[in-house]
Amino acid sequence: MIEFLSLKRVNAPHEAGIRQAIQRVIDSGWYILGQETEAFEREFAEYCGAKHCISVANGLDALHLVLRAYDIGAGDEVIVPSNTFIATWLAVSQAGATPVPVEPDAGTFNLDPALIEAAITPRTRAIMPVHLYGQPADMDPINAIARKHGLRVIEDAAQAHGARYKGKRAGSLGDAAGFSFYPGKNLGALGDGGAITTSDDTLAATLRKMRNYGSSVKYRHDIPGVNSRLDEMQAAVLRVKLSHLDSENATRRALAAEYLQALRGGPVVLPTVLADTEPVWHLMVVQSEQREALQAQLTRREVGSMVHYPIACHQQKAYAGSAWPALPIAERLQHQVLSLPISPYLTSAEVRTVADAVRG
Repeated sequence: MIEFLSLKRVNAPHEAGIRQAIQRVIDSGWYILGQETEAFEREFAEYCGAKHCISVANGLDALHLVLRAYDIGAGDEVIVPSNTFIATWLAVSQAGATPVPVEPDAGTFNLDPALIEAAITPRTRAIMPVHLYGQPADMDPINAIARKHGLRVIEDAAQAHGARYKGKRAGSLGDAAGFSFYPGKNLGALGDGGAITTSDDTLAATLRKMRNYGSSVKYRHDIPGVNSRLDEMQAAVLRVKLSHLDSENATRRALAAEYLQALRGGPVVLPTVLADTEPVWHLMVVQSEQREALQAQLTRREVGSMVHYPIACHQQKAYAGSAWPALPIAERLQHQVLSLPISPYLTSAEVRTVADAVRG
């Protein structure tokens, strides 16, 4: 059986280092906003090429708090992809603003820059591109549009740890970026976690207060904040895994290349890689008009697979009752996308087995 994802296999190479890191935290007696968190924030900011990293409790909080810190809320609009995990939309809704969906390029799955300007209104405050499945969005035209209209650019980099666009890493491509460290991510904790990266000093200072009850000095609360903090245990674990992230991403790229070669000319539509980008292949997503039959065949061949995502955001009950524009690409993708196994522990032989099952 080739599992879609085995977190045991993901974490096995790091087990000794993780145990040492956890013991270090236990020995310190400090569990919230301590030296491990400070060190991880410093190391992750440097890794992303950003001036600041502000760790938080999860990826949704990361995006939501950036919007709040920029005073984006009721009456405002934020442009989001129509094809994404619902957290992107929920962050906007939680801030009190309105998500305005724009269709993706069907090959890269990412926000199509050519469609953005038509969605901009006097109420638009920000664009939130998603580096979906580990593929960087086309950021140069997105940033150019944002500058033209005076908008913020907030990257949803939850699936793109280490991805590069024209030599720069995700997390340094806009005004700010939100990351998730959910266990299945390329950089995953042993529980929930998230972070914001930015080179905006004022934004970083606001976010450090906001995540900690609006306080930078104990019992003094300057703004209405929240409790959204990455604990020391998770920070210590992430420091261990960050040191291996580049090598594991390189393995993912090699496996993705094998998939693309083995499936070329086969029965599925393969993803398109944008020029001058270096995806990190958080997911290997193909398209098939016979998705259910293909997934059933993989199951019979003992190959795991998943659908990311089976219901488009605008068709979820959470967003029922709103008048959404026609979104035919998102609606088509929800019926055709299928994610194949791809993880740093996967072998070339396993990739060939999966590819044979798809072609079979």
